[in-house]
Amino acid sequence: QVTLGESGGGLVQAGGSLRLSCTASGQTFSDFNMGWFRQPPGKEREFVAAISRSRPITYYADSVKGRFTISRDNPKSTVYLQMLSLKPEDTAVYYCAASTAIIITTSDRLYRYWGQGTQVTVSS
Repeated sequence: QVTLGESGGGLVQAGGSLRLSCTASGQTFSDFNMGWFRQPPGKEREFVAAISRSRPITYYADSVKGRFTISRDNPKSTVYLQMLSLKPEDTAVYYCAASTAIIITTSDRLYRYWGQGTQVTVSS
């Protein structure tokens, strides 16, 4: 069992930045590939970024590539999402998730554990 807790969301103006954090507890953090997803208001949940267990391999949705950076600190059991040049369309509830899949994946069905989410609102 893994418990995930996100923090760092908030209200920011377009062009601003935020860093989300997600801290895990319960099992060895480095056993999991980690991902960030988001759910905009009235829309389906969508993939944002993922990072592998070690020798970090990362993958991004096209909509955030070049603006968002995912990273992890295994000794601190924490994964981060640095978000730059935020746009109003980035407004969403952001979730971190943990996957035991062999490779990093964009499919939310392959993420077993989820955080409660943190709201990010970008004003124009």
